[in-house]
Amino acid sequence: MASKSDTSDTRISADIVKTLRAGIGRISAEVIGEIQARIPEYARPSDEVYIKVVRMTVEQAIDGFLDHIQDPAAPWDPEPFRMIGKGEAAEGRNLEPLQAAMRLGARVGWRRLTEIADPLGLSPQSLYDLGEAIFIYLDQLADAAAEGFDEARAHAAGEIERRRNRLLDLLLSRPPAGSEAISDLAKAAGWRLPKTVACVALDDQHGTCRSPALPPDVLIGLERTTPCLLVPDPNGPGQARMLETALRGYLGAIGPAVPLPAAASSLRWAAEALELSGRGVLPRGLLRCTDHMATLVVFKDEELVEALAEVRLAPLAHLRPTQQDRLAETLLAWLRYGRGAGEVAARLHVHPQTVRYRLRQLEELYGDQLADPDIRFELEIVLRARRAAALAARPL
Repeated sequence: MASKSDTSDTRISADIVKTLRAGIGRISAEVIGEIQARIPEYARPSDEVYIKVVRMTVEQAIDGFLDHIQDPAAPWDPEPFRMIGKGEAAEGRNLEPLQAAMRLGARVGWRRLTEIADPLGLSPQSLYDLGEAIFIYLDQLADAAAEGFDEARAHAAGEIERRRNRLLDLLLSRPPAGSEAISDLAKAAGWRLPKTVACVALDDQHGTCRSPALPPDVLIGLERTTPCLLVPDPNGPGQARMLETALRGYLGAIGPAVPLPAAASSLRWAAEALELSGRGVLPRGLLRCTDHMATLVVFKDEELVEALAEVRLAPLAHLRPTQQDRLAETLLAWLRYGRGAGEVAARLHVHPQTVRYRLRQLEELYGDQLADPDIRFELEIVLRARRAAALAARPL
């Protein structure tokens, strides 16, 4: 059963509701005037449609408050103000202008209540209770608008992310997608088409590859079979340092810079370098393909290199493994650094006389073959591969 005070409050609330409903148009006009005068974001005097929307919103807010004080137990529908929050997000604003508009509306409403307090015989306590109700209602409106705003922003961010993922799929497809399709999707994703790109292949053997902190123009594909990044204009100012900083502690390989239509090739080379790094052929950590192009070429077809090695290293086959290693090491240094025994000795950290002895052995084993530039080139290929394989086989 309702108490006497409850009955009194209901009667007073009904009187207030009746009085305020009669003047809702005047109050709405005053609120709108205050909002447009004080909040630049809502000052569009020449936009009749926009003014109509603002008026409907204000009237809806006032009407909702009157319904609330008339029947506090009635359910409240926050959806209209969730939609307002979504609209603010769609306009590209934050919530500060809307919150300021709500505060202005509450101020005008409070002012009008104080003006009619004496004619209605409101006690100070009743006026206080109504003022508190205004600000509780204001909080409800703000919360509903914030929910709608956050939902719209999350949806927009999710849609942009989906478009960026689809764009990455197109850029890395083989054969490459058409330039028009890529251009249209890049525009929809808010991504500027660069002239060159580089792909980064990341190691995620444990499925725990976390997203690095990167600029928004870097496309991220950590859910792909080969987790990767696509970096626009990789040779631009500060790009190298940006990658080194963002990927510190990661295992990965940075592919060469290529024209945008060749993005898939950059990723393929990066993935091959990463695989060689995992085998120990290339260093661990974050490596750049451009620093290891010769190794990538050599290991592109290992069976072919092995077949070539059987032919070119046949003169060493009858020697003991330790002899093979010493002569192969000396021959590679001789091919790489010149034919002077002193230079080769310095590179190998042995005595020049030791190098001369080994070179005489090699001349006896290979004869005129060492004078043929094509054979020397093939020898360097197989000897580089042999050395890389030996390094990879060493225990860590």
